[in-house]
Amino acid sequence: MTPWPLASHQEKTLKQERAVRTRERVLDAAAKAFAVKGYPAVTILDVARSAGMTKGAVYFHYDNKEALAVAVTDLFYRRIAAIADSVEELGLPPVSSVVELLVRTAVAFRDETVLQAGARLQLERQLVGIRLPVPYEAYTDLITSWLARKERTGPRDGSPSPTTLATVLVSAFFGAQHISWVLNNHADLPERTIAMLRTIIPCAEEDIDLCPSAPHR
Repeated sequence: MTPWPLASHQEKTLKQERAVRTRERVLDAAAKAFAVKGYPAVTILDVARSAGMTKGAVYFHYDNKEALAVAVTDLFYRRIAAIADSVEELGLPPVSSVVELLVRTAVAFRDETVLQAGARLQLERQLVGIRLPVPYEAYTDLITSWLARKERTGPRDGSPSPTTLATVLVSAFFGAQHISWVLNNHADLPERTIAMLRTIIPCAEEDIDLCPSAPHR
């Protein structure tokens, strides 16, 4: 006969797993709604209907729409961090790492709703009514650190400083992301990113050609 404490522990574990799955459904539905409609137009009822549950079930996990926006934004930054980690694991040279990071991020923006939602929430951050993380800082700092590593391994070739180049790359990428979203729903973002990289860091031509994530040209 199963002891009561063990049965209680198993029941608690199952409830926790169900709660995690439910929160994932809610966040997936919220990300889709924010990406398509924008923060101001989304209601809790929209999210509930998309998730196939009641408004009460959504409110059980998230107090309000602002809390959903914060949670989706957190997912956005965790996904960006995961992409960066996957590039780090490749052990590529610094410039190759920058190229791979930007192209992988472009592909993810094209294909993944949570990134599309996170980017739109950042654009609408003044409308959210709650403090969101400052955008792009960690991404810029990472690229700066990789470019600085390149600078330490060889002489400067007249190119801008790592900080300046990283700032320009991030500004150009997220500008391209916005334009690609408005004009083509992100469909051509990888191609725009390749063109941007060829223009801003022409010394990386070979790195771009060898980039595993680059679209076929």
